[in-house]
Amino acid sequence: MKLHSIRDDFRKRVCEQIDLQQEGENRFRILTPFRFEDGDHFAVVLKREQGRWILTDEANTLMHLSYWIDDKDIDTGNRREIIEGSLAGFSVENREGELVIPIADDKFGDALFDFVQALAKVSDVSFLSRERVRSTFLEDFRTFLKKHVPENRLAFDWTDEVRDPKRNYPVDCRINGMARPLFVYALPNEGKVKDATINLLSFEQWKLQFRSMAIFEEQESIPSRVLARFTDVCEKTFSNLEGENKDRIVVYLRRILAPDTAFDL
Repeated sequence: MKLHSIRDDFRKRVCEQIDLQQEGENRFRILTPFRFEDGDHFAVVLKREQGRWILTDEANTLMHLSYWIDDKDIDTGNRREIIEGSLAGFSVENREGELVIPIADDKFGDALFDFVQALAKVSDVSFLSRERVRSTFLEDFRTFLKKHVPENRLAFDWTDEVRDPKRNYPVDCRINGMARPLFVYALPNEGKVKDATINLLSFEQWKLQFRSMAIFEEQESIPSRVLARFTDVCEKTFSNLEGENKDRIVVYLRRILAPDTAFDL
């Protein structure tokens, strides 16, 4: 199939804003208008490999995603399921980070259409719908605590059986083993912050002996008045569960928990 025919097939099947730039023998950069959320273009290369034509991102997409999400988070939980499902739906192979689709029966345009669709869905992992983000955040919260605190000291979704038999005032995680247990809240939205404020005030009225800590999904998204009321009753807060904050949370937990607690920094 000639180069101009391939270009015409790409444009007919995908869009008119497609062009090819030769970079070597049997290797072409495909220029498309499709971009990541930050404005960078998708990387797509058409090349000959082992007697067949393929499209490849040359490991650019997942690497780009890692700028916004930790590599280990991409490989676990909801994000991994979403990525794998997106690739499988368009018959795209993940070769240790390189995304590849073969050209079947000289259908270059069909292959590019599917490949771009798959890259777009994978890139969506960095800005999932609100429900999926919330689900991922809560899962990340639990995974983080299980990694850094012995499991026998964790009680997720804890409630006071005596004072709260109807379970109206739950704690996302109660860390045991100290004179005063640590009540930890995961806060993905304004409503959860308000609920946690009421819970902590109730615990004070019950004269429970405890310490409190909270991790926001995105503290900047919480209205200032709601945030002010919460920080009045919560002993320690962290603005998110990303990057260097993870290390800060571990340092704080090490200081609060017994000295013989094992940590994995």
